[in-house]
Amino acid sequence: MRNYGIRTATRDDIGAARAVMLDTVYRDFGTGYVPQWHGDIIDLEGAYLRPERHTLLVAVDEEEGGGVVATAALDSRGPAHPPNPAWIAERFPSGETAQLRRVYVRAEHRRRGLARRLVGELLDFAATAGGYRSVYLHTDPAVPGAEDFWRSMGKAVLDEREEPGGARVVHFEVAMRV
Repeated sequence: MRNYGIRTATRDDIGAARAVMLDTVYRDFGTGYVPQWHGDIIDLEGAYLRPERHTLLVAVDEEEGGGVVATAALDSRGPAHPPNPAWIAERFPSGETAQLRRVYVRAEHRRRGLARRLVGELLDFAATAGGYRSVYLHTDPAVPGAEDFWRSMGKAVLDEREEPGGARVVHFEVAMRV
């Protein structure tokens, strides 16, 4: 079993974390970089390192020189309307919602519990940071394993594939830790 460490990202981790994220949007999502969806990936420091109540975590492979192999972020921005349905934006308002973002694991390091560990750390962070009422995320169910993973972690509140003209997005709420 490999030895992985999880820590809060620093400025020194930004390039490697960005590489994991961009590889994911190109390889797994097939969308490539889309500025209106992925702008935070370009400004990780401004999105996650500087603001209070936001964080970026990295998982490093301690057996392979400490390289970043996974990421996970949390911020206080609720889902925007549009593109999300208005009732989703109302249910998960900015400031009161801890939104889980960029939970990405390089393919060769998947199925080793990294995403679950990272999400656990994010939930602990949200509880400690204070001011959050709920935890929200959305995922692309076309990414192998993503939907099953999030269903094991939380409750689906909307599957847009079931809506007329809906997108391939599933919205989830994850229980807050106390």
